[in-house]
Amino acid sequence: MLGTLNKLQIDFLLRREMVGRIGCSAGGMTYVVPITYVYDGENILAHTREGLKIEMMRENPIVCFEVDHVENMANWQSVIIQGQFEELKGKAAEDAVQLLVNRLHPLVNSETMVPRHALEPRKTPVPHDVQVVVFRIAIKDVSGKFEKQ
Repeated sequence: MLGTLNKLQIDFLLRREMVGRIGCSAGGMTYVVPITYVYDGENILAHTREGLKIEMMRENPIVCFEVDHVENMANWQSVIIQGQFEELKGKAAEDAVQLLVNRLHPLVNSETMVPRHALEPRKTPVPHDVQVVVFRIAIKDVSGKFEKQ
């Protein structure tokens, strides 16, 4: 059976998963890339290093974000978000990083999953040439689908 996820099911899926795919476009190019994230009930929060996706989202802040949970080809859920990229600074960035640390730290096995500067105590300093960008996707529209056998 194919169906549409309700608001509660969408919320549950966004809170359960940790990896989604962000789609952005600028300069005649479209780019889709996986990111780790946390959902705060209103926004998708994430961090990354300076690079192509940040350049593109700064140029065109309208983005698409997709999260799915697949048990098998006959049992899956998927959520699509239309939103707007917003770079965070100051306390808003600190609060977002703390939510990311709280959600992802128990599962960290890669130094790129959680900003090293956010972990206490500091074991290694962040290199001066690494520019970490904390951002949110402000959700403008959301929809979800599922198949269940």
